[in-house]
Amino acid sequence: MLRIRGTVGDLPVDLTLELDDGDWARLGAQLQAAPVKSAAAASVAPAKHNDDQWQSAQDLLRNAGQLNGLELLDQLEGLAGDASAGKRLLVRLRHSAKVKVSSGGDTPLYSWIGD
Repeated sequence: MLRIRGTVGDLPVDLTLELDDGDWARLGAQLQAAPVKSAAAASVAPAKHNDDQWQSAQDLLRNAGQLNGLELLDQLEGLAGDASAGKRLLVRLRHSAKVKVSSGGDTPLYSWIGD
């Protein structure tokens, strides 16, 4: 059994996973096969780049005031340079205390409430 506790945004999370012997074996094999990046190999540049993208993503929504999820994702993908990075920024905005997400029909509406 594996227990994970923490928070997602302001929401508490308490998750328990039950794994049988086969699951543990597969997990162990995946962990051994995955390359481990040492802390010494990490550079400052990617963190700075991520911080700049995060600030730009916040500025984008702040300046717009409100965007629907599809429009926001499209702009974030352009800002980040690819779809997966844009989705990560969208998820980060979704869980930000400075952003309100409400139902907008087919797509959620992201509204800036911070500052």
